[in-house]
Amino acid sequence: MKTKSAVLIAIGALILILTFFFPLWTIDLDAPQYPEGLGLRIWLNEISGLRPNDLQNINGLNHYIGMKVIEPDAIPEMDIMPYIMVFMILFGLLNAYLRNKNLIYIWLILFVILGAIGIYDFYMWAYDYGHNLNPNAPIKVPGMTYMPPILGSKQLLNISAQSYPSVATFIILISILLNVAALYIGREKKNA
Repeated sequence: MKTKSAVLIAIGALILILTFFFPLWTIDLDAPQYPEGLGLRIWLNEISGLRPNDLQNINGLNHYIGMKVIEPDAIPEMDIMPYIMVFMILFGLLNAYLRNKNLIYIWLILFVILGAIGIYDFYMWAYDYGHNLNPNAPIKVPGMTYMPPILGSKQLLNISAQSYPSVATFIILISILLNVAALYIGREKKNA
């Protein structure tokens, strides 16, 4: 594998450092009682509001329909994900140094598997929060569940929820594409 491929792999690994500074996912809520809207930001290691009181206000709204309080400290994945990302950065840098295409394939497959597990885990948390409601909630609508969308928009009573990937997710995708490009360039050089 040529130097150009190794540089792309190293850049792909190093840009993953940026995932610690940007959210992975956004959930925005439009509600009549909050004309400026409310927002959640899901990071590698925390969940925060778009604005300082948004998480508290969302938990207040959730109380009325019987949803659990969103407590970032109660989500163990938030403790694990930074270590996984550090591992992927170091593994990527090792790949740039060793220039072994099989290790690059392993890195790519591992990232895809971790991404799929992450989306499934997000789905399970959203399902739990939206379906396992307190039966003594002030507002009860028979048959209604309040699972936010994983991707896209959804109307939940008088609240419109939108859920989309954010900056860190796109950084991860760019990192993956850089590694795919490195493999392609390495293959082109070999064929030439």
